[in-house]
Amino acid sequence: MSRAEVEELDDRGMAAWDQHDTAGFAGLLADNFTFSDVMTAEPFHTRDQVQSYMDAWFSAFPDMHVRTTSRVVSDDEVAAELEFTGTNTGPLRMGDREIPATGKSVVGTGTYFASIRDGKIVSFRAHPDVASMMGQLGLMPGM
Repeated sequence: MSRAEVEELDDRGMAAWDQHDTAGFAGLLADNFTFSDVMTAEPFHTRDQVQSYMDAWFSAFPDMHVRTTSRVVSDDEVAAELEFTGTNTGPLRMGDREIPATGKSVVGTGTYFASIRDGKIVSFRAHPDVASMMGQLGLMPGM
């Protein structure tokens, strides 16, 4: 793929996140993909798992919006920093725990790395700044 095609695929993925379009994002994944997040014990390998993961974020932050703040693109990979805003009005699922809504707003950050093959995402690795987010929600001691 060209760099421009990879950027366009990444733009579609970010738009799906911003619009809470779980099916749209899942449709960008290759048949044999790996999706991992530093907060999850195991990587995901099915679209249903990815959509449930996204739904958990959108349940916790129904007004969530995301935007890319920095991005590096090659012919087959994307590395990006992002910022998300939202108000925690729904339960926050962290592993096997569910934390009640705090009602607080956050400005969160994170990074992700995606590998692309044949126009689809074959690997997506998310690294949200959980400590900062938990601090803003009043759930981290000393913050």
